[in-house]
Amino acid sequence: MVDPAAWGVEPGYHAYNGEWIEAPRQTVEALLNAMGAQDERPPDVPDLCFARPGERIGGSANADADVDPHADDPTARRCEVLTEAGDVIAIDDGLLPPDMPLGYHRLRTDVGESTLIVSPGRCYLPPDLKTWGLAVQLYAARSEASWGIGDLGDLSRLAEWSARQGAGMLLLNPLHASLPIVQTASPYYPSSRCFRNPLYLRVDGSQPPEAKLLNADRVIDRDAVWRLKLPALEQRFHDETSGRHGSDRAAAFDRSVADRSVAARSVAHAHAHADAHAHADADAHADGGAVLHGYATFCAISEVHGVPWQEWPEELRRPDSEAVQRFAVEHADRVRFHQWLQWQVDLQLGEAGRHLDLMQDIAIGCDPAGADAWLWQDAFATGVRVGAPPDEFNTQGQDWGLPPFNPWRLRQRHYEPFIHLVRNGFRHAGGIRFDHVMGLFRLYWIPPEADAGAGTYVRYPHRELLDILALESVRANAYVVGEDLGTVEDLCREEMASRDILSYRLLWFEPNPPQHYPKRALAAVTTHDLPTIRGLWSASDLAEQERMGLQPNVESTRAIHEKLQAWLDMPEDAAVEDVIVAAHGLLGEAPSHIVTATLDDAIGVEERPNVPGTTDERPNWSLALPKTIEEIETDPLVARVVHAIKDRRTQH
Repeated sequence: MVDPAAWGVEPGYHAYNGEWIEAPRQTVEALLNAMGAQDERPPDVPDLCFARPGERIGGSANADADVDPHADDPTARRCEVLTEAGDVIAIDDGLLPPDMPLGYHRLRTDVGESTLIVSPGRCYLPPDLKTWGLAVQLYAARSEASWGIGDLGDLSRLAEWSARQGAGMLLLNPLHASLPIVQTASPYYPSSRCFRNPLYLRVDGSQPPEAKLLNADRVIDRDAVWRLKLPALEQRFHDETSGRHGSDRAAAFDRSVADRSVAARSVAHAHAHADAHAHADADAHADGGAVLHGYATFCAISEVHGVPWQEWPEELRRPDSEAVQRFAVEHADRVRFHQWLQWQVDLQLGEAGRHLDLMQDIAIGCDPAGADAWLWQDAFATGVRVGAPPDEFNTQGQDWGLPPFNPWRLRQRHYEPFIHLVRNGFRHAGGIRFDHVMGLFRLYWIPPEADAGAGTYVRYPHRELLDILALESVRANAYVVGEDLGTVEDLCREEMASRDILSYRLLWFEPNPPQHYPKRALAAVTTHDLPTIRGLWSASDLAEQERMGLQPNVESTRAIHEKLQAWLDMPEDAAVEDVIVAAHGLLGEAPSHIVTATLDDAIGVEERPNVPGTTDERPNWSLALPKTIEEIETDPLVARVVHAIKDRRTQH
């Protein structure tokens, strides 16, 4: 008989107000079915071990189980480790030396071989980190040179300007790759978290008249922008790779593809022993170069057969099929074009990151019709969606439409998809923001055909996931911020603290003013899913929700308004610009490692970027800032906000 608890399916959960919500029996059964649960417990994974330098090698199939991880462990006998670098290290009694290299190694014993992941356990965090910066929705931050959308050229200019103001970082929306033929608006609904969206590329050359027209409309039309950029990028690709501008650029591109393979060879090394059946389509995509080739092949097939991939000709639905290999050969130039686009994004993002730390955002999931879901389809639970239960601000719950990783199949694959997406997040980053970090511990799964309120939580092997995150963080010398807003278990916050993962603290949510915030945190006023200061102070945000029939929590929203007014000691009729400046001055008093102000608030924008629970009711993720970057650089309100934060950060 299947044991739901053994598979990580929770019998219910405590709501935001403490009430216990029992999971319906049909919900539990549907989630177990989506996992493919047939036995009492999930299958063991004996060929996967985790350890830290100087500690004993573990081997528990469920890393979070309350059992002795070393009972009957074959590593208690003499064994050896083949490291990523090719060195062989003898191990006695399963105890690693204190100077054991970090990484993805192979463990050899007299009973077989295993993947051994050696992690520092804690993420990279400079002890003297004390910085501030802007949180930017890059698509919205347009300059006069933009082609209808904020791009990486705009990011470089904004980063350089921010650095001159004394900022030390910029927090970005996810730049993950969208579908190649349909540009999805939400950056949190990507085709791939392992690659980035070429829509953000700055195109060389003079700005065409069509781009000026797109810039004139505040609502961003991503598909129109891509139709404009694509032929220009295709021409440049042809020029560079055909030799019209010499062979140097083509050679540099080829080296970049090879470098991706070298950078990710550790993952391939660790998987070299893996069971061929369990990793049927993993072997074809084990290293970074092969994953890039697989992603580019997906893009090329999508241009021919459309989306979703579930409706492609059957022989193309598996990335390891002979038909897919033939397609890649027959369309080699187009596959190469999509690889080249990723190289261009990498170059331009690296240029922007020269000015200050970029904090990249990692979304919690991906589009079921996208590249990641095709490349690693066996690692996902199909049919179910990720979301959030009802809370005080989203009274009907949230359905994000994202397929979750099947925790047990992900573990059987030795976390390969997770490693690649985290590693990509750290590229050209001084830090990452891990969206909905609670998802590394448990995720709220919604059964097929059910509404958002009918779900329950599913557990993940969080210790192993956090070990991988820490390993990649230390290798990248980049810190980690976990977005821990909403319903958060004590376990999550305790683990974050012990792993040097910064927490999130919002003025809107915290019961005490910023001077009482913890040091190990990112402090902010609001986020993309919550009201701006102007929207809250004027009550226009609440009015918008009511017009759309969203049943907002009026009492809680008004309580936040009253709290802000009391903390700032300002009258009800205070000018909103003064409120914005005072709020950021107050925020600057936080002792937290990082303080951020949204660019929306800094220029007094009324609308928030996104209203959860809406789709066609408003242009979510598509509203450009009402001022260009050139105007922002000389805007008096922006200058006041910057000085308010800087002055308080200096004093505190």
